[in-house]
Amino acid sequence: MKKVITYGTFDLFHEGHYNLLKRAKDLGEYLIVGVTTEQFDEYRGKVNVIDSLMERIERVRQTGFADEIIVEDHLGQKLDDVQKLGIDIFTVGSDWVGAFDYLKDYCEVIYLDRTKDVSSTMLREKNQKIIKIGIIGSGRIAGRFMPEAKNVSAINIEAVYNPRIESAKKFGKKFDLDVYTDNWDFFLSKIDAVYIASPHNAHYEYIKQALTADKHVLCEKPMILNKTYAEEVFALAKEKNLVLMEAIKTAYAPGFIKLLNIAKMRSIGKIYDVEACFTRLASGNIRELKPEENGGSFTELASAPLLAVIKLLGKDYDGLRFESFTDKNGVDIYTKAYFKYKDSLATVKVGLGVKSEGQLIISGSNGYIIVDAPWWKTQGFEVRYEDTNKNEKFFVKYLGDGLRYEINEFAAMINKNDDKNRYKLTAGESIAIAEIMERFLTWRRKSE
Repeated sequence: MKKVITYGTFDLFHEGHYNLLKRAKDLGEYLIVGVTTEQFDEYRGKVNVIDSLMERIERVRQTGFADEIIVEDHLGQKLDDVQKLGIDIFTVGSDWVGAFDYLKDYCEVIYLDRTKDVSSTMLREKNQKIIKIGIIGSGRIAGRFMPEAKNVSAINIEAVYNPRIESAKKFGKKFDLDVYTDNWDFFLSKIDAVYIASPHNAHYEYIKQALTADKHVLCEKPMILNKTYAEEVFALAKEKNLVLMEAIKTAYAPGFIKLLNIAKMRSIGKIYDVEACFTRLASGNIRELKPEENGGSFTELASAPLLAVIKLLGKDYDGLRFESFTDKNGVDIYTKAYFKYKDSLATVKVGLGVKSEGQLIISGSNGYIIVDAPWWKTQGFEVRYEDTNKNEKFFVKYLGDGLRYEINEFAAMINKNDDKNRYKLTAGESIAIAEIMERFLTWRRKSE
């Protein structure tokens, strides 16, 4: 008897899961299905399993394909199961190609092509549904989005759009997408929501067109470089009852949220100063250093530091000024922004041509909080006091590249459709960041 084994979360069970189990069963006479626990899924990076373990096991059982169902709850269990259960064939979906080649010493390993164009027709009647997402743009950030998205339940990436069809085709082939196109209307017909990963000068038009077509929008930072435009698109989203979210991944990271909570507990007393730095070196003929693309240190890197300042001190500052060093093209390679509040200060420091220590320091009347670089991927921070015996260190796991947190929030907002829960990055805060970006660009033009 040929024994086959496969594993999965099987959350929000759909026809993709059904087809995988059917094809796994066809590989042999006896199929064993491993269903992962919520705790193990979280450990390996899946951030929002919706159905309980028992619900997921029952859905697998109902297909009739599984001769035996086991629970997967720890790292290394697959190899142990293959040997202990006398497995002949190990199989999983093709999105895991290469990941389990180490099992070839013990059994045959087969990667099954995934079911494309997944829908929610096999889901139970409930509020959650599979959200079909299309990506606008096919550059570096879009490429990082794809592997992160597979760690989020309730979504499926269906299509990529780029007005340069060769770029869209290359991306589609790389990530096994059926739909790669330069036809805007065709692209929109395949999806429920868009992730905008285009250069930021194009964000406003893409956001407006997507919302007008009744699509939810997750847009890369900086979402908008103009306050009026930002207000317009958020008003349009509200009018059409759609989700519009800015993809500043720091805002949705568990460590950063914990940091804000600790700071706002007044454990360090009243906050008098916030210093946030983000630098990385860049060179060459790239978009980030082109003035016609509104490139430069501030537009490229300041979103996360501005987020920290606004979250900690608010949107209502009394004064703001900038100082920059520019290259021969007039693009800022290093910028400082100085904020004056009624009774506090803040400094944002960013650079593409100058490297500095990427720390976040929050200074208070009783102590201070320091978050080491890269603070925008907050994994740990220390609260320090005059009496060093009282110092406390905090650690929070940060999974993968961090984009999964914003994707998860986006899916949750669509399914909940609840404005009250959008506290991690509000429309007002995104508008405030857009206004600061606009003020900087106006100042830069006047300084030329």
